[in-house]
Amino acid sequence: MKTVTFSSLYPNCVQPRNGIFIEQRLRHLLETGEVESHVVAPVPWFPWGHPAFGHYAELARVPYYEERYGIPVYHPRYPRVPKVGLSSAPLLMATAVKQALEGIRERGFDFDLIDAHYVYPDGVAAVALGQCFGKPVVMSVLGDDVIVYPRYLIPRRLLLWAVDHAAGVTSVCEALKRRLGEWGAPEEKVRVVLHGVDLELFHPVDRDAVRARLGLSGVVLLSVGHAIPRKGHHLAIEALRDLPEATLMIAGDGWYEGHLRELAVSLRVEDRVRFLGHVEQEDLKDYYSAADALVLASSREGIANVLLEAMACGAPVIATAVWGTPEAVNAPEAGVLMRERTAPALVEAARRLFERYPDRSATRRHAAGFRWEQTSQDHMEVLRGAVMAGC
Repeated sequence: MKTVTFSSLYPNCVQPRNGIFIEQRLRHLLETGEVESHVVAPVPWFPWGHPAFGHYAELARVPYYEERYGIPVYHPRYPRVPKVGLSSAPLLMATAVKQALEGIRERGFDFDLIDAHYVYPDGVAAVALGQCFGKPVVMSVLGDDVIVYPRYLIPRRLLLWAVDHAAGVTSVCEALKRRLGEWGAPEEKVRVVLHGVDLELFHPVDRDAVRARLGLSGVVLLSVGHAIPRKGHHLAIEALRDLPEATLMIAGDGWYEGHLRELAVSLRVEDRVRFLGHVEQEDLKDYYSAADALVLASSREGIANVLLEAMACGAPVIATAVWGTPEAVNAPEAGVLMRERTAPALVEAARRLFERYPDRSATRRHAAGFRWEQTSQDHMEVLRGAVMAGC
């Protein structure tokens, strides 16, 4: 089967941390030997690559073509219009990508199907392109694409049109499937395909040795994610006031880091907060293994990769009960859920966890239930069904 994997979230050489889970999902799918894929990952157009323009400069530096892990990746540019961009994005994206797809076919890759990850605007654009090229489309729901965007009338109507005309729809968790149904989509058309975790990359290491190397002792909490308010690092810092025995490590960078540092100083806990900045995937296992618990105080998530990664390394989690998180943290060995998204609730959850701290090998076994092999098998069934329906 020849597929075009379509997602504006796909990582690139300038933004390698974008949507890593989409790339991981595709790489494991390719390992089945049943699929060959080219990636089309559209990027908003911006004319200047000077560092003074920050994020926009990064967009300008993304090449039109690259290969990642041997997979051809194209980055066509599409205009993103301020203020009205949300409603116009699918059409503008589809117009830009059409030429890229024509070029892929001319070079001999006559694809059977478009596999879109993120249903708005990507999935809507993909369905429009599928109709243009006479190809079936599968769309995957990931999070904000059905949590946030359908609140607006035009995006909601476009999204529901795309669901109706897609050959298949998947969701990374039951909660997002239900939300799509609440917006008016037929839930029976949506299949849940859970994310997996790479158990070879994420595994326990010598805990005593890594804690000694990192200079850690006592209770160690770890919060992983971009330094933005949605990830809840600030709640973990606030919780330290009532967890005097705990040290907090924060892995992730972003514009909110300065505020987080100021918060730690204002609460007089700065000596117990370590800002690690960006940590590469292959190094995260050391920090997961060193930590007594992962803290994920997000306001919204699909199913966060960091939950499964931490558990695969033996670290139980303390997390907000949002969207797909309860579907991953669904057993005592996995960790505990906060009763609300506040610092006091985080403190209470931490105390519950440490009163009945799980065996770390049991936490690892729980994570092993989320295998990429199963994800690939489930997704492959959806792709096969879409191609057969289009024959």
